[in-house]
Parts: sequence; structure tokens; C-alpha cells
Amino acid sequence: MAQKEEATKSSEEGKPKPPPADTAMAIASTAAPAPSWFTPKRLLVIFCLINLINYVDRGTIASNGVNGSLGTCTDSDICTAGTGIQGEFHLNNFEDGCLSSAFMVGLLIASPIFASLAKSVSPFRLIGVGLSVWTFAIVGCACSFDFWSITIFRMLVGVGEASFISLAAPFIDDNAPAAQKTAWLGMFYMCIPSGYALGYVYGGVVGSHTKWRYAFVGEAILMLPFAILGFVMKPLQLKGFFHPESKKALTAVETAVEEVQVSDTYDSDISNGEQASCSMKEHVRNSNLQKSSKSKLVSIIKNQISRFLKDVKVLLVDKVYVVNVLGYIAYNFVIGAYSYWGPKAGYNIYHMTDADLIFGGITIVCGILGTLAGGFLLDYMTNTISNAFKLLSVVTLIGGAFCFGAFCFKNMYAFLALFAIGELLVFATQGPVNYINLHCVKPNMRPLSMAISTVSIHIFGDVPSAPLVGVLQDAINNWRKTALILTAILFPSAIIWFIGIFLHSVDRFNEESEHQVTIQTERSNTTPLLEGKKIETSESVAEP
Repeated sequence: MAQKEEATKSSEEGKPKPPPADTAMAIASTAAPAPSWFTPKRLLVIFCLINLINYVDRGTIASNGVNGSLGTCTDSDICTAGTGIQGEFHLNNFEDGCLSSAFMVGLLIASPIFASLAKSVSPFRLIGVGLSVWTFAIVGCACSFDFWSITIFRMLVGVGEASFISLAAPFIDDNAPAAQKTAWLGMFYMCIPSGYALGYVYGGVVGSHTKWRYAFVGEAILMLPFAILGFVMKPLQLKGFFHPESKKALTAVETAVEEVQVSDTYDSDISNGEQASCSMKEHVRNSNLQKSSKSKLVSIIKNQISRFLKDVKVLLVDKVYVVNVLGYIAYNFVIGAYSYWGPKAGYNIYHMTDADLIFGGITIVCGILGTLAGGFLLDYMTNTISNAFKLLSVVTLIGGAFCFGAFCFKNMYAFLALFAIGELLVFATQGPVNYINLHCVKPNMRPLSMAISTVSIHIFGDVPSAPLVGVLQDAINNWRKTALILTAILFPSAIIWFIGIFLHSVDRFNEESEHQVTIQTERSNTTPLLEGKKIETSESVAEP
């Protein structure tokens, strides 16, 4: 027994003794970071507020208080002055219509560019740059002096919005709880109808009580803090992209190699040209440096374009992505025409005296409730790509049937009841359709996936739908038939999404990106917001 006790004592003496409880607590309190104010939920709130301001601006410029009207004169030479932008700049209806869609030019051009730059520049900083451009452009709208000046600034508004549209959803997807990803996306996209509604009210109030220019000034003031936040706050990491330190290290290595190459070239020039004059050597050196810098710039541009085209090709051969976007295009074709022609169709079919207010109210309420419900429903079903396609096809088919049936009724109240149910179901697609866009591609492809989707649904969806429906109405001169033909396009959209159920789909959210070159970089990119420090701290304290 004595020998066993001595052996036990000697083995215990050989092991490292744990620190006292007070010392361990002191180490833990020193190593643990202070709780940060910037949490995933607050990130969602900030992005929702930014998205809300974006769509408030779209509603503001379309409001009667800001958009205004031309001056009129009666036969008895009694004239009334014009109001708003249209009245001050004397715009015809075509020019006035161009203002509401001018931002689309900048949005469609800049979205793929920002998405491509996200692979070489911090995505969070790109959002800061975009919001700064947006704020500058909105101030420019307030200071505009004619049609062309305000049109150019509206295009810049689209450029500024492009970075946020492409990159915000991937950030939300990274930091949302696994069981609530679609619900968080639904909250984000809920800001679209609510922003439009607030914009109508805000523009009407400001435009009727003050000058229309002050409405844009107010928007710029609201957005400025968020633009500053994008630069002063520590950049958040987006899953699938370079860690900034790793990127800087690689850049430093490339720079050092180039300097050595230039130095070697210069030294060889000196040794081989000892009989040449010093001025000749300097000239050769400068020319070599200029050629090197030009070739480097050309090489960078070519590489960026080549990588962009390669990534676009990857998206276009992805059957799941293509089917999802095709269904989204057909869906957006109908929704875009509803938003433009809905009040006029309602007035002509059912003789609604307040068609703008009725259609606007239905769209706002159903848009908010439907978007939230779609996100929560997919999470309840378990958020997978297959389930998303099932939900998309079912709600679009049933919602389309309710909307189609609504236009068949001659009674206005029956129409409003059925149409409200139809829109509630149709708007439930926003969360699931964007969930598929984010999860059917690798993490580093998500910004480009969102950008190409945005460009596609506008170019082939809501942009051409309004004029095409106008041509159809001119041809048949029957608003009820026109509305029924338009609504029927929701059924092909449901069929396209139904096909997606049977495609082989893989959720690639956790797949490694091609450019994650180190374990440290990969770990920093895949760790949710602000949880990495806690994990590292607990590991360091647990180690002996």
C-alpha cells in the first residue's frame, strides 16, 4: 500500500497543476472580450433600415407631392402653376416616366460589377462605398436644375444601391440562425412594400408643405450615418471570401516579387550598358517601369473580366439557379404590371373612386404579411432548396388562381376579397426564391448570384411588362380581358418552379470556396458574426 501511495504522489507531482480558481477567473475575465453592441440581430435591423430608405426614395419620387404635375390653363385663360419636379422642369409624361426608372440603368450596370469586386475588396467596405454614392446622388437630386441633371443623379442612385442589393442578403444569410434563415430574409424583403408606402406618404407630406427638394435632403440625412458606418466599423467577413490580412499578405508578396524583378532588370541594364550615358540608362529604366505598370494594369483588367465571365458561365449552367430565376422573371412580369396598371384597371373595371388608395393599401398589407409568412413557413417546413421550390409552386399556383378568379367577378367587394387573398399568397415567394439564389451556389458566388437575378428580373420582367400590357390593352380595348391575360402568366411561373422540385439540388452553403488558401482564412470566413472571438477565448483558457 505504501508503495502505491508513493507512486500516486510521484505521478501527481509530474502533472502540471491547474491554476487556482481565483487565478483562472482572472485570466478568463482578462482574455474574454467585452460584449459587443454589434450583434447579428442588430445587423439585420440596420440592413432593414437601409433597405427601407432605398424604397422610401422610390416611393417618394413617384408621389404626387414630389413628382407633381404640369401647369394647366383653362379656356378662360385661368392658369394654375405646375407643382413638383414635373411642374418646375416642365417635363412631358414621357420624360416624367423616365425619372422613375432612370435608377434602373445604374442598378443593372453596377450590380454585376460590385458582385465581381467582392472577391478582391472587402464586401462590407463596398456597401459603404455604395451608400456614399447613394447619399451623394440624392443630394444631387435635391440640387438638380433640369431634366438631364436629375436623370443623371437618378442613375447614380441606382449605382449606389447596386452594392447593397448584391451584398446585403449574403451577409444576412451568414448571420441568421440556421432554423430562421428564410424568416430573416423575409423580414429584409418586407421593407420593399412598406418602403414604397412610406415613400408615398413622406413625399406627399413634404412636397405639400415645403419644396420637393427637401424630401431628397431628408433622405440623404437618414442614409448618411449608415454610409459612415460602412467605413469606420471593423469590416465584417463574408463567408467564402479572402480574409483581409491574407489578402494583404498575398499583395505584399506580389509587390515584393515585382520590385525584385524591376531591380534585377535595372541592374542588368547597368552591367550590360556600361558605355552608355547615365541619361540613357534612366530613360530605359523609366520606360521599363511604365511598360511594367501598363502591362500589370491590363493583366488585372483581363483577369477580372475573365473571372467574371467564368462565374457567369457557372451560374448559367446551374439548372437549379436558371429554373429559379426563370420562374422569378415570369412572376415579376406580373407584379410589375400590377403595380403600374392595377389602379387604372380597377378604376375602369369596377369604377373605383379611390383606386390608388385601395390598390396601394392591399399591396402594402398583403406584401408585408405575405413576405413574412413565406419566410416563416419555409423555416417551419425545414429550409431546403427542394422545399423552397414546393412552396414557390404551390403559393404561386393558388395565389394566381385567386387573382384570376377575382377579375372574373363583377362585384367589386368579391373582387377585393379574392384579390387580397391572392396577393397575400403571391407575396409569400420573396423569402424562398432568394433563399434558393443564395444556397444553390458556393458562398463566394452569392453576390453575383443575387446581382444576376436582380438584373434578369428587371430586364425581362417588370421593365418590359408595363409597356407590353399597354400595347395589349390598346389592341383589345378591354381591361378585364387584359387583366386576366396578365394574371394567367403566374401559372407558367408556378409550373417552372414545380419543375425545380425534381432537379438534383445541393445546398452549397457549407462548401469550401476555391480561394480559401489557409485554414485560418477559412475559419474566419465561416464563423458567424462576433462569435469567433468567444470560441477562440474559450479554447485558449481550456488549454493547459
